[in-house]
Amino acid sequence: MRLPDCESMPSADPGSDRRARLAAARLYLVCDSTPGGRALPEVLRPAIDGGVQVVQLRDKQLSDDELAAVANAARALCERLGALLIVNDRPLVAREVGADGVHLGQDDMPVADARELVGEDMLIGLSTHATGEIDAACSRARSGAPLVDYIGVGPVYETPTKEGRPAVGLELVRYAAAHCTAPFFAIGGLHAGNLEAVLAAGASRAVVLRAIAEAEDPQRAARELRTRLDARAEHAA
Repeated sequence: MRLPDCESMPSADPGSDRRARLAAARLYLVCDSTPGGRALPEVLRPAIDGGVQVVQLRDKQLSDDELAAVANAARALCERLGALLIVNDRPLVAREVGADGVHLGQDDMPVADARELVGEDMLIGLSTHATGEIDAACSRARSGAPLVDYIGVGPVYETPTKEGRPAVGLELVRYAAAHCTAPFFAIGGLHAGNLEAVLAAGASRAVVLRAIAEAEDPQRAARELRTRLDARAEHAA
C-alpha cells in the first residue's frame, strides 16, 4: 500500500482538495513527537506506507516553537508520502507550518475563533463525547458551510491517553452513524482485536494511537487495520 514518495503538486483549491482526501480517508494516526520512544520519521514512514492517510501531531509537552519545528518536518514528510497532517489544539502553529488542519477538543478554542485564525482552506476537526456534542458539531454556520470538517467520536473504549474520561461505548458510534452528516472517526482504545465491533456499529473510519505508534512493526500494524477498514467499506458499498 505504498503511496507515491514525491512532492505533492500544488492545488488551485487546497480546501476542496483537503476535504476530498479527508472524505476518502479511513485510517488516522495520532502520535506525539517521539512515538513509542522513537524518532517521528521511524514511525510515520512505515505507518503511512501501511495505509495511514491522516496524521495528527499531538504533543502537549512542547512549546509552540518546539512543536512548530517538529510539525514542519512532519508536514514535509506527510506531503511527500501523501498523508494529511493535522496539528492538535494549536491553530496558530498549524497555520505557521502550513499543516492541512487543526484538531480541537471540547475545552479548546471555540471552532469559530479557530476558523478565523486558520481560514477556510484548512481542515478543522473536533472531539465529541456525547450526542449533544455530535449534534452541535454537525450543524451549519449561517453561510450554510459546515462548522467542522470532521469529528472524532469517543473514547469508545477506556484508554490511558484520555485519563479520567469514561468510555462512551458503541452506542455513541451508532448515534454518529445515524445522525452525523460530517465524516466521523471512531477513537479510543482501538486496535485490530476490537475494530470489527466498532465497524459493525456503523463506523467506517478509525483513529488509532498506541496500536500503531507503539507497535514493533508500525507498517504491519497499519496495514492490518487498513485492510479491515477497506473490507468493511467494500462490504457496505
